[in-house]
Amino acid sequence: MTALDWPACQNARDLGGLPTVDGRVLRAAVLYRSDGLFRLSAAGVAAVRAASLARIIDLRWQRELDREPSPFAGDAIYRHVPMLEEELTYEVPHDTYAPMLDHNQSRIADAFRAVAAAPAGGAVVVHCHGGRDRTGVLVALALAIAGVPAEEIVADYGRSPERPPVAMTNTLAYLADRHGGAEPYLLRIGVTAEEIAAVRRRLV
Repeated sequence: MTALDWPACQNARDLGGLPTVDGRVLRAAVLYRSDGLFRLSAAGVAAVRAASLARIIDLRWQRELDREPSPFAGDAIYRHVPMLEEELTYEVPHDTYAPMLDHNQSRIADAFRAVAAAPAGGAVVVHCHGGRDRTGVLVALALAIAGVPAEEIVADYGRSPERPPVAMTNTLAYLADRHGGAEPYLLRIGVTAEEIAAVRRRLV
């Protein structure tokens, strides 16, 4: 796993190198996670454009984009896929993302599909505002599909600031206990087996 030198972004990294349960590792330069790319300096924007990315997936609300527009909004590789309902109808606990999984299923499915549909031949960048909560849940689902063990998903999540790793530990436990794991959850919310396989092929 490697930090990305994207000036002004403090939480950008390549997830390549994470191990899987069957002894393989994730490919480098196929899945990046980041905090909001609106923070980038002009040099940072140029660095990202020079990175030959396949897709940038922005998980923020429209009101966040209105306030802090993405410098890539006009680029062909950019997709805005808001992952949370516009007005949250649930309490947001600090120790789990279980309510997010249950109350935003169609939006989470859309975000996962955006990863699955990304062209081959470059990295997919997933980001929200801080690169922690929405990004953390979507990345956790992708990593779980790729066979990354729970403890490694938690460790990666813990590299992002301001949330205790137990939040992801509890989320993965809930995902397993309530939904049978990432793949059954994704199938239940409308993601197809082919889309799941496409993400797995991209990562491993």
